[in-house]
Amino acid sequence: MAFIPEPIEFSWDKGNKEKNEITHGVSIQECEEAFLTYPAVIVPDTKHSTTESRYLLLGNTNLMRKVSIIFTIRGGKIRAISARDMSKKERNLYEEKTKRNAKI
Repeated sequence: MAFIPEPIEFSWDKGNKEKNEITHGVSIQECEEAFLTYPAVIVPDTKHSTTESRYLLLGNTNLMRKVSIIFTIRGGKIRAISARDMSKKERNLYEEKTKRNAKI
């Protein structure tokens, strides 16, 4: 995850953090945990990268909740755009990628 800024910092605005919690039940804390909990899978979100580069993070919270987070990097900070539980397709991708990396 070489493009993730170090130290990891997050940028939150009121509307975005409330949206994820109200709509999908994912708290700010869970979003941040997913970036800090191993293993995580990050892939480019080319479909939504029209004005800026966006990425999809598939990861776990500290309580092993599997979450999917769309994010970008702005001003050297991670800005979560959307956070929700992983879909079945995303869980399969996550399992495939993490099993492959565990064998290396």
